[in-house]
Amino acid sequence: MAMKFDLVSPERRLASIEATEVMIPGADGDMTAMAGHTPVITTLRPGVLKAVAGGATQAYAVTGGFAEITASAVTVLAERAIPVGEATAAMLDALVAEARAAAEGNPADRATAEKYLADMIALRTAVAG
Repeated sequence: MAMKFDLVSPERRLASIEATEVMIPGADGDMTAMAGHTPVITTLRPGVLKAVAGGATQAYAVTGGFAEITASAVTVLAERAIPVGEATAAMLDALVAEARAAAEGNPADRATAEKYLADMIALRTAVAG
């Protein structure tokens, strides 16, 4: 059973497809949404978001944002999203550098900034090795 999946970033709409499942890097842990899912809104952490449609998987590197899940749809509003096939090591290194600068410049909430940096490093490793 399929559901509507939309992925939007400030720059562009990256996906609008009928998916059978969407794997989401939620801030409180990974989750998979399928048709009939209980409605929920979650924040995203840096990670790889995957949508399965027609037996093929589309993967996107996301840096954060929000996902709204209903019984018939998943809508993701990403801070930044890059199709994994388009992500270069240089792009990912730049994202890690931004996160590192934010961690160093945020002594008031250092733990949160360092967690974001760790998640960004893990994303870079997952996508570019």
